[in-house]
Amino acid sequence: MKRLIIKVAALILPIATGSAEASWVVLDAPGATQTLACGIDDGNIVGYYTDASGDHGFLYDGVDWTTLDVPGARGTQAWGIHGDNIVGYFWDTSEQIHGFLYDGVTWTTLDPPDASETMAQGIDGDRIIGYYRAGDADGYQAFLYDAASWTTFDAPGASHTFARGIDGDKIVGFYEDAGDHLQYGFLYDGVNWTTFDVPGALMTNANGIDGDNIVGGCAYAPDRAHGFVYDGTTLTTFEFPGASISGAYDIDGDNIVGIYRDASGPHGFLYQIPEPATVLLLGLGSLALLIKRRA
Repeated sequence: MKRLIIKVAALILPIATGSAEASWVVLDAPGATQTLACGIDDGNIVGYYTDASGDHGFLYDGVDWTTLDVPGARGTQAWGIHGDNIVGYFWDTSEQIHGFLYDGVTWTTLDPPDASETMAQGIDGDRIIGYYRAGDADGYQAFLYDAASWTTFDAPGASHTFARGIDGDKIVGFYEDAGDHLQYGFLYDGVNWTTFDVPGALMTNANGIDGDNIVGGCAYAPDRAHGFVYDGTTLTTFEFPGASISGAYDIDGDNIVGIYRDASGPHGFLYQIPEPATVLLLGLGSLALLIKRRA
């Protein structure tokens, strides 16, 4: 197994340079006790919120909030969006979990063969990724569904593999090992696995990808976590101002969505990376990133 340690230079920069301004937008669905922003595409954001009746998916276009509830479901969570298509999962009346695809008109249930639980997480074109449990199996496996066939894949040596984001042939997520069950981020291109974890963190999760940019979260303690952006060379951590827990779930161009937690609970956020592209994020941290590449 080949290991490569990339040293990131220590940089402390202001929020912006020149006329550029960093922009944080808090996302709280009307009437919600908590809101999580999970996916973004072309300015449209999906996720889920909780109120007195349970979990509901949502679509937010910057002005209007649209609630997304699978008909007859006891709860719905939306996680990924591409164009008019939204994926996520729901609980049926027997509390069984199924994936879904929603095109704005039709709801389609997504379950790999012999699945007892299915969580669809990301979509790019007609390619949908997520993870599922087969029958009574203890572990979760990642899946890729291309509207015709299901492909299952597992990170080498993993007890659980969770696929979270997709862009073209690139899939990101995280896995737990079979020993101490630590969580590691991964990038998988259909052939090669690249594992990365933030030194000092208890876990590293990769959640979203757009081009060469990967976003996710890293936890240092139960009450301390940061979001991160990784461009293949440099990893930059960030946190919502004043929050001890922040995490990034998806990225589209210069826009990142995710969650932060304060005393009132979880809230969604939209973070717009300031221009020029060399300007780093608020609350950045410089880190060495441990990379393990495996075919």
